Amino acid sequence: MTRGETRSAPAAVPGATPATAPSAAPAAVPDAASATAPSGAPVTAAGPGAPRPPRTGRRLVRLYATSRRIPAAVAAIAAFALGLRLALIGHWDSYGALQLPLVFETAAATAITVTLASPLGEPERITGRWLPYLRLAATLALTAAAIGALAAAGTGAHLAGGTLDVLRNVVGLTGIGLLCAAMINSGLAWIGPAAYLLPGAYALYTQWHHPALTTPWLWPGRPPHDLGAAICAGLVFAAGVAVITVRGARDPVGERV
Repeated sequence: MTRGETRSAPAAVPGATPATAPSAAPAAVPDAASATAPSGAPVTAAGPGAPRPPRTGRRLVRLYATSRRIPAAVAAIAAFALGLRLALIGHWDSYGALQLPLVFETAAATAITVTLASPLGEPERITGRWLPYLRLAATLALTAAAIGALAAAGTGAHLAGGTLDVLRNVVGLTGIGLLCAAMINSGLAWIGPAAYLLPGAYALYTQWHHPALTTPWLWPGRPPHDLGAAICAGLVFAAGVAVITVRGARDPVGERV
């Protein structure tokens, strides 16, 4: 090649493709194990043998029921219903027949109030966001179980006052126990229904020995269809359920039930 000549570009070979610049590396395909869901939570591939997540809801309910001795309360309510059934077989005078159901209704209410005590106290109340719902469900379920068991015990027998009397008395007595648990002490909440048994029985006594007590706040002494007595018992129960659901039972610092 002489001076002044320019190097010409090599001629293209027919059928050959022109050389191109190195292309960018191919985009990495995300691995299924590292993909994330729209919410940002990691998604992992679940194989046939992968363990299933624990059923926390059922486990929470089971732990709550065990810590509050709810199975023991259910057994006690069943025992009281059986005792009422056996007692109704006997022959009672009119006064004894009126008092008899009230004794077993009070016993069932005290069994419900025993389940309000917490084994952990204040730390559980602070950290357990599901506790209000568990307290509400447990209280309503146990109250319904007590009413149903005692009413069933009187089926086919002479149960003074009938089912309406059982409903009103159990609801009112349980409400007294709930209020005592919230204001006094969960371990001593049973004292409220037990103490109310005395004026309640006296109100029944005055139906035979005048002057009769007619205040609706002593609902055991009122007829089963008395609207005022039913309202008073319902108000006490509603107040007790509201306080227990929102605040819970009162537990002394350091108490372990």
